[in-house]
Amino acid sequence: MNLLSVVTFVPLAGALAAALLPRDEPGQHRALALVVSLVTLALSLFLWFGFDVAAGAAEFQFEEQRAWMPSIGIGYHLGLDGVALLLVMLTTLLVPVVILSTWQAVQDRVKEFMIAILVLETAMIGTFAALDLILFYVFWELMLIPMYLLIGVWGSQNRVYATVKFFVYTFAASVLMLLAILYVYFHDGGTFDYVQARSALQVTTGQGRWLFLAFALAFAVKVPMFPLHTWLPDAHTEAPTAGSVILAGVLLKMGTFGFFRYAMPLFPEAALHFRPHIATLATIGIVYGALMCFVQTDMKRLVAYSSVSHLGFVMLGLMALSAEGLTGGVYQMLNHGVSTGGLFLLVGMLYERRHTRLVAEYGGIARQVPWLATVFVVVTLSSIGLPGTNGFVGEFLILSGTFLSRLPYGQVLAVVAASGVILGAVYMLVLVEKVFYGPIRNEENRHLPDLSVREAFVMAPVIVFIVLMGLMPGPFLAPAKPAVDRLVQRFQQTEARLGVQSQVGTVSTAVAARPPPSPGGAF
Repeated sequence: MNLLSVVTFVPLAGALAAALLPRDEPGQHRALALVVSLVTLALSLFLWFGFDVAAGAAEFQFEEQRAWMPSIGIGYHLGLDGVALLLVMLTTLLVPVVILSTWQAVQDRVKEFMIAILVLETAMIGTFAALDLILFYVFWELMLIPMYLLIGVWGSQNRVYATVKFFVYTFAASVLMLLAILYVYFHDGGTFDYVQARSALQVTTGQGRWLFLAFALAFAVKVPMFPLHTWLPDAHTEAPTAGSVILAGVLLKMGTFGFFRYAMPLFPEAALHFRPHIATLATIGIVYGALMCFVQTDMKRLVAYSSVSHLGFVMLGLMALSAEGLTGGVYQMLNHGVSTGGLFLLVGMLYERRHTRLVAEYGGIARQVPWLATVFVVVTLSSIGLPGTNGFVGEFLILSGTFLSRLPYGQVLAVVAASGVILGAVYMLVLVEKVFYGPIRNEENRHLPDLSVREAFVMAPVIVFIVLMGLMPGPFLAPAKPAVDRLVQRFQQTEARLGVQSQVGTVSTAVAARPPPSPGGAF
């Protein structure tokens, strides 16, 4: 079996093994899930070190193609380009961290909880790796089931409302994407293969725009983009910590990845047409999400709205269609997964100590939990894009790529989006001040335990990658460069075919080698 298939289905095999264990042995289920997730991470490292980033390398590597339902054109087709590789690695890194973080937090239905996590990991990896449209849709929809259970069974007081809202939003939009996939199949000679459809699909301008909108709506809901974001704060607030970390760290990237992999390459003419509108909505989402953070009293809800703002940056970078903007958008997907995932982990640790997420219930606790406060500040600095951290690299590339691109009103959008960086610094630093500094206003805060050894192991990978990706982004940017250059070239060819003046930035042959400067000089 192909290595990519092994990485994809090892978690599912672990879930089946967990189903055979007795229910009254929660320790065995925790240990099995952790071991399976670590094995998956170890196997994925062979994907990372075996991926060829040299010029002229195959677009999709570790490719496997087999007949699945040949009579109707559905195949089992997996493969990774550099962007998919980065997101697979993010997934395999976060899952063991999440499982370790739940060691004490989840005490009920541990067996079912661990099975849901492992099934979800297979679905997430499969979504990034699929190169058949129906196979992609199967993995895409499979993610809904375990996430629905994670929120609905192990969530907070209003979990049923939040999980139903999450399911209805994402499922309804996905049905439109399925209809578009079926249209592509019948219009394109009976194949669901993505690579063939991308090169052979011929649709009229009107057809292409409707098909693009069907794909884009499904992806925009998953991102989520303004004004389709309203399910996210509820889902994050009611989800258990593990659900919030996976939702923020990986699932939201399914939407931005969907634009990069499917909506934009399949329908480039329509993407060019709707590009200014999507960029405008992304910019509105950046500012709106930041402003909403100022009025939140619940820490998880505040971090949830910050995701709306941060994912707006990703979408703005994608719509810039310059090599720098696209590269920054891809990098910001990783940054958001690390920094926002870390914030949700830390909020969960505070909740385990005080059983409240209300900002007003805290204050002055840095004296009691100095190590936890230190880690919280480091992750916060990453979230707000301090130079030297991973967040700075992504935001710098996005804003500069947008400002220098030929996106209509790109300079105006870049300037407005830059205000989101300032607002983000304000609301996050205010949160840190209110929670950790000042006088202790609540007597229950005087005897809080600091970071445990287990919690230190949970946060260690987050801190390492914040620093590593901030000071040495080259190794992480290099795999994405070929995929970015191909997408830019595709849009340049589309504009040449249409006979219009180019609005797409030129391909940068040295984006990976020329990251933005840093005061540390370690780039």
